Amino acid sequence: MINNSKRYRFFLGSFLITLLLYVDRVCISSAKSAISSDLGLTDIQMGWVLSAFALGYAFFQVPGGAMGDKYGVRKVMTAIMVLWSIFTSLTGVAWNYISMLLFRFIFGAGEAGAFPNISRAAFSWVPTKERGAFQGINFSGSRLGAAFALPLVAYLIDAWGWRNIFYFFGVIGVLFAALFYAFFRNKPENHKGLSKAEKEYIVKNRQQEVEKKGGDLPLSTILKSKNVILAMIQYIGSNFIFFFMLTWLFPYIKDKYQLSLVATGFYAMLPLLAGAVGNWVSGFTVDAIYKKGKWKQSRQLPATIGFVLVVIGILSSLYMDTALGAVLCLSVAIFGADMTLSPSWSFCMDIGEENSGKVSGMMNMAGNIGSFTTGLAFPYLRKWTGSDEPFFYVAAALGFVAIFCWSFMNPNKKISNEA
Repeated sequence: MINNSKRYRFFLGSFLITLLLYVDRVCISSAKSAISSDLGLTDIQMGWVLSAFALGYAFFQVPGGAMGDKYGVRKVMTAIMVLWSIFTSLTGVAWNYISMLLFRFIFGAGEAGAFPNISRAAFSWVPTKERGAFQGINFSGSRLGAAFALPLVAYLIDAWGWRNIFYFFGVIGVLFAALFYAFFRNKPENHKGLSKAEKEYIVKNRQQEVEKKGGDLPLSTILKSKNVILAMIQYIGSNFIFFFMLTWLFPYIKDKYQLSLVATGFYAMLPLLAGAVGNWVSGFTVDAIYKKGKWKQSRQLPATIGFVLVVIGILSSLYMDTALGAVLCLSVAIFGADMTLSPSWSFCMDIGEENSGKVSGMMNMAGNIGSFTTGLAFPYLRKWTGSDEPFFYVAAALGFVAIFCWSFMNPNKKISNEA
């Protein structure tokens, strides 16, 4: 490895973007009580508001990733950041249930292409043996952003009111977009800030593009791949429990344990901090196993261990009598869920190659259908059964399904070879 590697600025930039992405996304969880009171929304209606984001996010994953494959990440990602920032601000303008649904749906659509485009950029920028660490660092930004946003936004709501926090973070997002366009280039070969030696190092050690097929792989072919279908199914299990942490955990523990707004924020940040650590552990584990020449195991083993921890953490939380006990168990679950991210996204780059934007978008679309279901499943199951426990049993069952999926996933089997 060469010294003074400037490509790590790409790692840092990606980390900061995902941090902002989740700060904007999680604001509404802390603001749930204030929004419900101001707009007169029930828990069921708030469930639809939370799920509207996930539905827009799911629908536009593949188009967002495909545009990045075709037109280049620099232009597409800049447009994505501007769009989601505008609708972050417009969330603060919402005057009733329907307007909130519309703004959150388009906000989700705006954010949708972010991770697929980051994945596509990483295909060009990140040497194969560093993919695990990159994905771990990248996704930890989202967890840290969400974790610190929960108490911060709770404090700002008391100080500024819920509408102003959305205006504030919308402006920050536009500034991020301008900086991204100014400093990022689609390929390291085109970046003047990198030395010739570092460019040669990246090109030599990254996964090689198959130029004749670049961007030409149709979605019908992608969907015929068993690898892709299994990746989509397992990602539903990961997102189902994680989206609960972003949306319903805050009001759930606040109401159940009669906590203050700011105290709830500090409790709710613990699982997300655990998720950040899970991303780091998984990312470096992926790379360590890969460097031993065990490509398949470097993806399968961390993901399988992660889903085992998901099941243990979720089921254990049902036996806790205190807010701290329940949150610590759920922290184990989120640590495990986030252990699955680095191998999942690395897997998409492995099998998708130059079409990794589309492939990762397909996986993330399925995962966010899981998120959409989460936003509605929690309030509806509570209403139908009179208990919160059925939701957690469903989440644990999805974890078992994901473990089964990973036993059959093979990163050595490229989609281009199946076409």
